[in-house]
Amino acid sequence: MNKIPPAGVCDGPTLPGLLAPPDGGLSTLISRARDVSPLTIAVVHPCDAASLAALASIQASALGATIEPLIVAPRAKVRAVATALGVDLARWMIDDVPHSHAAAARAVELAAAGRVGALMKGSLHTDELMAAVVAAGSGLRTDKRISHCFLMETPAYPRPFILTDAAVNIAPDLAQKAAITQNAIDMAHALGLFFD
Repeated sequence: MNKIPPAGVCDGPTLPGLLAPPDGGLSTLISRARDVSPLTIAVVHPCDAASLAALASIQASALGATIEPLIVAPRAKVRAVATALGVDLARWMIDDVPHSHAAAARAVELAAAGRVGALMKGSLHTDELMAAVVAAGSGLRTDKRISHCFLMETPAYPRPFILTDAAVNIAPDLAQKAAITQNAIDMAHALGLFFD
């Protein structure tokens, strides 16, 4: 298994547990993702070693063909981190913004305009990104409750599973829990995952 290095220390791009197993096998979900056009993803403020190494690892893995990253961050900061890590930025577009709050706002703007299909959090704080997402004028709000899901696979369990809302809704009431659960179900269906 790969290990993420301590801040500022990296001997190459690494990412734990999200890459294809050593035997080269691919999960069904990754295999299906490779059969469609790459998803353009706004990578929001990847200005530390762990964030940029994760992006480089994803691009070097079986997942690399499934995404088209667009880095939204201060160009000089990203370049400095890339130089320290030995990561070549030439393959990625960079939307240059002055700071992390601007990166979050710009990424949300790109998503609302349909220029990117997903947001990937970099080294900015979660509350910075989520504040831009949930802002009244963001263009991303719907009538549904915002929640988040981890889709996980492990050799110890025969199929993918979803861990939902470990961070966004701190103390949901029963109606909010129902909405969070429905979001996870909707995500499972959207990804083509069907649970017995």
